[in-house]
Amino acid sequence: MKAVVLAAGKGTRLRPLTDDKPKGMVEVDGEPILTHCLNKLIDLGAEEFVIVVGYMKEKIIQYYGDEYEGIPITYAHQREQKGLAHALLTVEEYIDDDFMLILGDNVFSANLKDVVRRQQEDRADAAFLVEEVPWEEASRYGVCDTNKYGEIVEVIEKPEDPPSNLVMTGFYTFTPAIFHACHLVQPSNRGEYEISEAIDLLIRSGRTIDAIKLEGWRMDIGYPEDRDEAEKRLKEAREEEAE
Repeated sequence: MKAVVLAAGKGTRLRPLTDDKPKGMVEVDGEPILTHCLNKLIDLGAEEFVIVVGYMKEKIIQYYGDEYEGIPITYAHQREQKGLAHALLTVEEYIDDDFMLILGDNVFSANLKDVVRRQQEDRADAAFLVEEVPWEEASRYGVCDTNKYGEIVEVIEKPEDPPSNLVMTGFYTFTPAIFHACHLVQPSNRGEYEISEAIDLLIRSGRTIDAIKLEGWRMDIGYPEDRDEAEKRLKEAREEEAE
């Protein structure tokens, strides 16, 4: 299965850490965030990486070259950062089967294999991890609205008044059907083409969408303090393994 990594962002909120490097190259526990992502994808059986680059793309390309740990890398260029659905369309020509998608600013210690297994067993059109977060933080993410049966009926990107505190994390699997949905997405109030809107279009068209509850933890490295918290958790995990 191919693995797509979205790493075109500027990381404005991470300054000064991103003054001289793109967001994905910010180090967490001695390694770039992207390295953490690629290592997870290798564990999940990735056969090829497709990395979407943009801001300071040469830093990423020079660092990783045309392969990582023997797995080939293809680079797609997002010339303008217009949202995740827009970024995903830059890889459409390279994808012809089910694929994994990870946001290149996330560090995971979680049940990602459950998402891949669900995709392979059920042939869902999309499967992704969801996480319950404090209500006051939900508006930072794509929020999942559920019915009385717990099924996801709508996904809303960064709502001012979240309908739930169940949010999408930064790991997904898709069939190529997601590309058609991305082409139909209209700009949000933020002026971006949101991946949550594309997923919502799949839901409304009756496609099979599976949501898997996160077990473990993940950190969206949006601010310097998020990097510090991720480093703390990784250090604690190493100490537990050593005991």
